[in-house]
Amino acid sequence: MQNMIRPVSDLRNNFADISRTVHETQKPVFLTKNGFGDMVVLSMEAYEALQLESEIYTKLAESERAEDTAKRYTSEEVMSEVKKVLYGKL
Repeated sequence: MQNMIRPVSDLRNNFADISRTVHETQKPVFLTKNGFGDMVVLSMEAYEALQLESEIYTKLAESERAEDTAKRYTSEEVMSEVKKVLYGKL
């Protein structure tokens, strides 16, 4: 599915449709004002997932910069451990 781009007036005039779209697709809707990007609407679930992903990548970057440990982990090893914690399999 390609990016959904709509005029900002649709937020007022078609709120229910935009809300349904972001919840069903878990994708953002980009709103324009006078032909230029103005806002992005995203479901709370998609936003939280985006935040979690950002935090994970930040921690991975921090760990890659750390020089005080001899043990290094691959991204697959880290993601496996993260999934275990998230899904309670530890």
